[in-house]
Amino acid sequence: MAPAAPRVGRRTIEALLATHAASLRERSLVLVHGHYVAGAPTRFTATLENEPRRVQVRDESSVLGVMAAWQDHRHEAGPGDVLVVTTGVDDEQLGWDLRGRAVRRRTLTVENAEVVTQRFGATGLDVRMYGKEWLLEALLEAEPADAGWPRVGGLLTLDTALRALTAQRLGLGETSSVAGTQAQPPTLDTDTLLAWSRTPAGPLRFAELPATERAELKKWLGDTAGPAAPVLLSLAEVGLGHDAMALGVLAAALRDPAVAPDTALAIGGLFGQVMPRRAALSAFTDAVEGTLTRWIAQARTNLSARQRVFAVIDRADKLAEMAGLVGALTTSRFLPTGFAAQLGRTIAEARRSSAAGEAALADLEGHGLASLHPDRVHVAEMAVRVARWLERTEPAVPTVAEGTRSHVTDWGWADRALTLLWAGDPGGDLTTARELQGLYEQGRARRQRLDEQFARRLAAWSAHATARQPDGALVIENVLESVVRPLTGAGAPLVVVLDGMSCAVAIQLGEEMEREGWWEVVPRSPEGQSAGRMSAVSMLPSVTRTSRASLLTGEPVQGGQSVETAGFIAFWKRRRREAALFHKADVGGETGHALAHELMGALASEAVVGVVLNTIDDALDKGQQGRGTTWALDDITHLRDLLSAARGYGRPVVLVADHGHVLERGSRTESAAVSGTGAVSPRWRTGGRAEDGEIEIRGPRVLEGGGSIVAPWREDIRYTGRKAGYHGGVSLAEVTVPVLALVVAAEQTPKGWEVLPRERSTPAWWREPVPGAEPAPAPRPATGSDGPTVSVALRQDVPDPVDASPAQAASPAVQQVTATLGSEVVASEVYEAQKEYVRKAPETKVVAAVIDALVTAGGTMSPAALAAAISATGRVRRNIEGFVATVQRLLNVEGYPVLGFVDAGHAVKLDVPLLRDQFLPKPKE
Repeated sequence: MAPAAPRVGRRTIEALLATHAASLRERSLVLVHGHYVAGAPTRFTATLENEPRRVQVRDESSVLGVMAAWQDHRHEAGPGDVLVVTTGVDDEQLGWDLRGRAVRRRTLTVENAEVVTQRFGATGLDVRMYGKEWLLEALLEAEPADAGWPRVGGLLTLDTALRALTAQRLGLGETSSVAGTQAQPPTLDTDTLLAWSRTPAGPLRFAELPATERAELKKWLGDTAGPAAPVLLSLAEVGLGHDAMALGVLAAALRDPAVAPDTALAIGGLFGQVMPRRAALSAFTDAVEGTLTRWIAQARTNLSARQRVFAVIDRADKLAEMAGLVGALTTSRFLPTGFAAQLGRTIAEARRSSAAGEAALADLEGHGLASLHPDRVHVAEMAVRVARWLERTEPAVPTVAEGTRSHVTDWGWADRALTLLWAGDPGGDLTTARELQGLYEQGRARRQRLDEQFARRLAAWSAHATARQPDGALVIENVLESVVRPLTGAGAPLVVVLDGMSCAVAIQLGEEMEREGWWEVVPRSPEGQSAGRMSAVSMLPSVTRTSRASLLTGEPVQGGQSVETAGFIAFWKRRRREAALFHKADVGGETGHALAHELMGALASEAVVGVVLNTIDDALDKGQQGRGTTWALDDITHLRDLLSAARGYGRPVVLVADHGHVLERGSRTESAAVSGTGAVSPRWRTGGRAEDGEIEIRGPRVLEGGGSIVAPWREDIRYTGRKAGYHGGVSLAEVTVPVLALVVAAEQTPKGWEVLPRERSTPAWWREPVPGAEPAPAPRPATGSDGPTVSVALRQDVPDPVDASPAQAASPAVQQVTATLGSEVVASEVYEAQKEYVRKAPETKVVAAVIDALVTAGGTMSPAALAAAISATGRVRRNIEGFVATVQRLLNVEGYPVLGFVDAGHAVKLDVPLLRDQFLPKPKE
């Protein structure tokens, strides 16, 4: 009895024809023992001995059928055409007459092993493959139609064959488009397989394979790609392949031994017929979370990766909702609802205490989706900062000068954070919104109390204050003389008036200016006081007509652009300087030019140049800002171009406002929409007595209403139509004028001034939790030079040698206790060895000071603050980048990154644990 006829495909036929090509020179009939695969092409062209031959395949189950096929071929075929007949009829039934016309005069038997060897161009097969008939048949059936299997050249191993078959069956990789050439094999790992599960047809292709082949491929992939692969393929088998990653996100909850039985049952129901063992399921969830983590990292800069991540996590959220699992999975690291829940918890904990908020914020930042929602995490950070601020002793406003100074250095930062809380959760979560509202109202209440105190101090101060007797305050009409004029020694300054810039906006711009490489400078603070950003008091009312004109003319006046231009030129002419002032219409250039030709000419000259930019004020007036809370350099028209030009010409820059603003945040009292008597502006009026939330202001600096106006200190009072923001009132945010003096290099710092690093311009509660004590005042450099200095905080755990008693100073024990990490490092043997490889190494005291300053700052400092640490040793380093590069050669032993730049070169980071490991290793026990 003849053996059962095997299945035969096109590739098997081609292999047989190639094997017997010599016999086909004279014969055109090939009899093959087998059944031709249904759906395979019955007519195709094969290349035999470098010549194309047309091939027809007929599958016949009887002798008469075989005879009929041969007769048809004889009458219809052309020269060189080949007929292949697949049949299960044995040779004895076919007879000698027909067999005598066929190749080898008999029915050819298909040897799958031989065909597979031939199709891979191999010299032989792995002996383990001979017993796997399913594999040989699958390899013959799955061979790529165009290019065939890649050529291996030597022995075809079982692993190579299975890898090629898996890639082809799953559609994971294509062979080379050129027949017989080697293609790059796909990587078969869990990342690849999980990505494959998200393709439209991938899981379906696997589900349609024969059962034996599916089982064998799952087993092999389990050994090759890990235990997660069989779970994934089992899900594909039952039609859940596309949801596999989403199910893996949900199944992560089962790792918790304390998971509720109802939760475990609901998750098991989502897996349907697939019931993996606990270890396999754990491996699968680990693989899903690992892949998602890598995708999320790519999603920061790749839109398609971002879409891929959200497709998975949104589907997981949907499945959780369908199964009633949303409440049980709030701690999930990858569910959007889990992220929203953690965000809400962070705000709620911050309302309870800043310490609790800090802990919850750390959990939020560790959430798998945190990097996808930096704006939402930023809101949580602001909430924790507001909580810290609220826990500090409530400040008071002793004087107008102290009020404006505190606002630009402290309370304005609170305004910045409160503005973000008021804007709410960008994700629109209602629970989070309620918590944010509660925290916002707490912070706003404190700010309102400060505004009321300030308004009362302002009313008393305004009755007698003048430019000549400002009672310690910097008034806006003195900014040109007190701030801009000292900078002329380093070059003609550029004065940029940002109409309506509040302290909260100035804070954001100041941070970006530092990242752009500008150095902020301020007058050296009196002994015992910390340096801080400058601020001035606006003219009253705090509107453009009075404040901007007074700023640009250097005297208390009111007027429009003509008054400002004439006054600006006259002010500098009296000081023997040329000057030019440009307003909004004069700034923009023609086609192809960012700035006007006249403006560029002025910047190239020795004249003091002033430019007025109205972007902020216009946006608030026309409602263009909406609920926006940030102002970047690129948001303010022409600002970046002006700064670039100033840098090119080496000009110092002064960014200054004419007044601040308050935002429209809705009405909370009946007085919010009151129509004031004599109201000519949203935030000030004449006539009538002051009502609740208002105050009457009189004095020589009140340039409207005959020297007397009524203005609100509460931000929710307005007298005219609704806009995005307002000015003219007497709140701290409107009256305080931020002033930022900037230089291109520290060498441009005027005599008697100092550089203000970010660490000294930022309140401590903004950066990190503070135990209640204010930071110590910045120490003076050892040198008595009048040149530029930089403020920096020294280590708080090291007593100041100036305050030490003589006995302490002489005590060796005390000296040992006060040794710093920097001094220990530079005294180590490793450091001495490193110095041998560094030509002209810095002094050890300088390197020690840098290390100690970085340790005190938590490991990261701005370049300006790093310059401070060097300056405190009595040494000045003009090229901070080159200095850091030299210190890197000293500290980065064997290339380990102990010290380096981060944040695109705008900060210096010291890895303290790695520093200790390299220079002060612990002795082995």
